[in-house]
Amino acid sequence: MVRKVIAFDLDGTLAASKSPITDQMAGLMEKLLEKYQVCVMSGGRFEQFETQLLANLKINPAHLKNLHLMPTCGTRYYRHNDRKDRWQKVYAEDFTELQKKKIIKALNEGIDRLGFREKKTWGETIEDRGSQITFSALGQDVVAVLGEEGVRLKEQWDPEGKKKHKLRDLVAGLIPEFEVRVGGGTSIDITKPGVDKAYGMQKLLDMLGISKEDILFIGDRLEEGGNDFPVKAMGVDCMQVSRWEETALAVEVVLCVT
Repeated sequence: MVRKVIAFDLDGTLAASKSPITDQMAGLMEKLLEKYQVCVMSGGRFEQFETQLLANLKINPAHLKNLHLMPTCGTRYYRHNDRKDRWQKVYAEDFTELQKKKIIKALNEGIDRLGFREKKTWGETIEDRGSQITFSALGQDVVAVLGEEGVRLKEQWDPEGKKKHKLRDLVAGLIPEFEVRVGGGTSIDITKPGVDKAYGMQKLLDMLGISKEDILFIGDRLEEGGNDFPVKAMGVDCMQVSRWEETALAVEVVLCVT
């Protein structure tokens, strides 16, 4: 089947955690954008997209119209405005200040109950992303500060995912009116109810006037409970990867058969 949209997670899929895409991946993305609509959907903020993805993309500006950016698990959506040469926010499912306070209080309670508050962290551990509140056990800047050592520390913190799921379950019980999901390797993401990657994907389908069968989604957290799982659950064809090198191989195959 010929796809119209190739969609990706960012961290662990297009790039190593909190790291820029490689020159190899940038080249593949350039070729992909010449043929397809491309969507990148991640739990990170738009600023993370800028540093991890956009800063290393060297593409024909005319092809930027084919790139759809969905930060914070699809709770925000950005398209490139050619006339103004900037990325423009299409929508944002932001929390109220009262909602943010309640979520942050529940996260702190869960972290302390389970003893998951690390003595040494790098950057904020609870980050307000407007439409998403994210807990990162080692801090948002661990990779930015430590580089590959930061990636290694993140991988070691919870290799089997038991800590994240335990925290997710506890916090979800404290604030049942919100969506609480396991995020990346060391993170928990909280959004408004029903607002997840499936929500963002459906918005994309509606705006482009296409069906689920027109999309291939590639991600590293497609297991039940992972933040990519909602896309799989809605019936979109998905491909599981474990690192960006596998994604690169998958993109090369897509480019060869089209």
